[in-house]
Amino acid sequence: MENTEHTSMEQALASAPQQEGSTRLGDSWLLGFDTETTGTRPGKDGIVSASLVLRDPAKGYSGDAVATWIVNPHRHISKGASRVNGFTDQQLAAEGMEPEQATAQMAGFIARAQDKRIPLLAYNAPFDVQMLDGDIARWCAGSVKPLSEGDLLVVDPLVLDREISHRSGRRNLGMTSEYYGVIPHGNFHNATADTVAAVDLIKPMTTLFPQVARITMDSLMDWQRQAQAKWREQFNQHLISQGRRPVIDSWL
Repeated sequence: MENTEHTSMEQALASAPQQEGSTRLGDSWLLGFDTETTGTRPGKDGIVSASLVLRDPAKGYSGDAVATWIVNPHRHISKGASRVNGFTDQQLAAEGMEPEQATAQMAGFIARAQDKRIPLLAYNAPFDVQMLDGDIARWCAGSVKPLSEGDLLVVDPLVLDREISHRSGRRNLGMTSEYYGVIPHGNFHNATADTVAAVDLIKPMTTLFPQVARITMDSLMDWQRQAQAKWREQFNQHLISQGRRPVIDSWL
């Protein structure tokens, strides 16, 4: 049976503009992405639910094109992940799409957006990118290009927030949404609600902080890498002062 959501996403991507390197983040189309998974280990755990949300900045939420997936990961979902996202092994086996098809569709939509210089937006983007790349390697090796191969254009609201807001406390999606006055459409830890909330963060960020609004597609990745490196250095100083091991992970 044809999936009307996926058809709508195809049509929306086809009609989306070709963006320039000079396009500013405050004016940019965005392709939001979020996953729910069997666990937290990219390459070992798998995606069980995912959502892509294409946002036209001129229309906002009311004009979003949305595509969603429930996936049979053919592996056990951990108790912790099941408590968070609500999925069970039985439900996924009964309702989930085969991972080869779902993974290829997700990667295909992302590739079309990338061809138009529409950035992929995900909160704590390395996790979702690595999870999808893990499924690509497992189910579509040789036929689908991993996201991490090539010049992936990404917006990570977590990285932006750490650079522009020096508040204390946790920075999960729910708390960051509350800080910027973003009202969720649905419950957090639902892939679509999380994706929309993450995309919604860009408008207040670019409105309140002109330096974020002025980031161009050409400068986007370097800006975020520099911001992440600055945050990591400061965070590691704190960890070392507490007698803890520093983090060494890089950002995309």
